[in-house]
Amino acid sequence: MGLALLDVADIIRPYPEVIDYLQEAKEDDFLDKLIQFDGGEEAQEAIYAYLGKYGMRCAGEIDITNTRWSEKPLILIPLILSNIKNFEPNASKRKFEQGQQEALKKENELLDKLALLREGEQKVRETKQMISLLRNFAGYREYPKYGIVNRFFIYKQALMKEGEQLLKAEVINEREDIYYLTFHELHEAVSANKLDIQLVNKRKEVFKRDEKLIPPRVITSNGEIIRGKYKRENLPDEAIIGLAVSSGVIEGRARVILNMKDANLEDGDILVTPFTDPSWTPLFVSIKGLITEVGGLMTHGAVIAREYGLPAVVGVENATKLIKDGQRIRVNGTDGYVEILESW
Repeated sequence: MGLALLDVADIIRPYPEVIDYLQEAKEDDFLDKLIQFDGGEEAQEAIYAYLGKYGMRCAGEIDITNTRWSEKPLILIPLILSNIKNFEPNASKRKFEQGQQEALKKENELLDKLALLREGEQKVRETKQMISLLRNFAGYREYPKYGIVNRFFIYKQALMKEGEQLLKAEVINEREDIYYLTFHELHEAVSANKLDIQLVNKRKEVFKRDEKLIPPRVITSNGEIIRGKYKRENLPDEAIIGLAVSSGVIEGRARVILNMKDANLEDGDILVTPFTDPSWTPLFVSIKGLITEVGGLMTHGAVIAREYGLPAVVGVENATKLIKDGQRIRVNGTDGYVEILESW
């Protein structure tokens, strides 16, 4: 998904008029107006093709109410413009080949060490087989999620059609009011063409109030809230502690991003954010390190960071407040801490 967006940038890159227009685009119908510019038709086709494959994705995509990229393609524009600015043509192919070569080099290093051990020949053979299995089949874990999110978008489109009909019949005040109904309640509203709108209004108020709440970092299945602190020794003074999930040490500029639509990244930035999910994956081609406030060894950001070979520290409490956008920082993904190198 990230490499495919680099290919979209390649198609748009030769057309300055299109780039200028995208930099100023603010309306949701910007794609329709693209064709008036030199290269606009090619750019429009490339974006539509990308949306055809990945447009059902978005931040928090398991929540069916969240806006999909196909519903608001403007979300992708900062990413496309960043790719045009930060990368040379054919970057997707080079990045893929570079990752492939690095993986092969690491494999050979590991097998060479194993060959020196007792029963080394057998260890090499077994390890080589496991590496092959992992490399060839690990990616298949993405297919079920891709299929689920695809179906979610189809469900959402069907639900929105019903919302549109209820709006026309003046049963609800806005199409999105159906988000505040259970499936059974929506079925009844559609069947009878009537609804107690006060029920929707009351739930909207509760939702608005609950949005201001900050959930606990850890809560058990029994509802118990567990509070605690990291207990670690021999760390630098003023180190900000988290969980080590992807090894390596890297320095760079911190980019504190709370919303993907504000992702104005440069190549080599370190992403600091509350959490990531699959919709954030296109950003990983630009960054060289990751810090998140929540997460563990097998959460999205940690897994993708390892796949991209990026040092990462997760579970850093209040990271987006302690680290200021633009500060120079050091991420130690091996020992699990962050250092601020430049005071703000």
